[in-house]
Amino acid sequence: MPPQPQARPHPQPHPQPQPEPRPARSPAPRPARRADHGGAAISALAALLADPTRAAFCSALLDGRAWTSGELARHARVAPSTASEHLSRLIAGGLLAEERQGRHRYVRLATPAVATLIEDLTSFAEGAGGNGSPAPRTLGEATRLSAEARARTCYDHLAGRLGVAVADALLTRGLVADESGLAVTERGRDWLAAQAIELPPRAGRRGGRPVVRGCLDWTERRSHLGGALGAALCRTALDRAWVERIGSGRALRVTPDGSRALRDLLGVEMP
Repeated sequence: MPPQPQARPHPQPHPQPQPEPRPARSPAPRPARRADHGGAAISALAALLADPTRAAFCSALLDGRAWTSGELARHARVAPSTASEHLSRLIAGGLLAEERQGRHRYVRLATPAVATLIEDLTSFAEGAGGNGSPAPRTLGEATRLSAEARARTCYDHLAGRLGVAVADALLTRGLVADESGLAVTERGRDWLAAQAIELPPRAGRRGGRPVVRGCLDWTERRSHLGGALGAALCRTALDRAWVERIGSGRALRVTPDGSRALRDLLGVEMP
């Protein structure tokens, strides 16, 4: 039997070169978050006050009293529904506080700190770095501005020429000192006690109102006194009828009794 031919082996394919493994890619680093430093809160607050109607409401409430929604609507010359919408935003933003009595809705500045903020912004906008107050357009407006320049309330303390004169007298007589910041002296506390003028018990403490602070007067370009002392002096002047309000605005009129009291107690002469 003839030999069988041997099967020829199949040729082996040449090995293909393998690509080198790529190094694993590390995830791209995320950009570091920048510290906000209160920027979002400042922006939100600025947005609240950027609207002319809401700004007008806050300015009107600097007289220290509570206003109804309807009164503020008439003051800003907007519809009641528009006023209600703006007031809701100011309340939600913490600038205003709401009080209800029956069917009436009253609003006021939420805290003295809010009043200080509005005062400072007003001072800057109306002359202490801004473009000054606009010229009055009517005789009535000129009369009002003239009366406010003589004497007015700035939230809950005295302002205008009266407020500056009282501040000067307290400093001149050593009742308030300004050596390292405004402060009521021991002599000043004795004088307050003699006049039965009381400061709030928490004044000057943590969480309480400053005892006394300077507030730049936008008509006089000088400081009158705010804080707990300024509020106590204004409240005393109103309660004892040394001053009285003119109409429904912020302007005050010094009464004959007030002229005598200011002259006898502080040496202040008001024309």
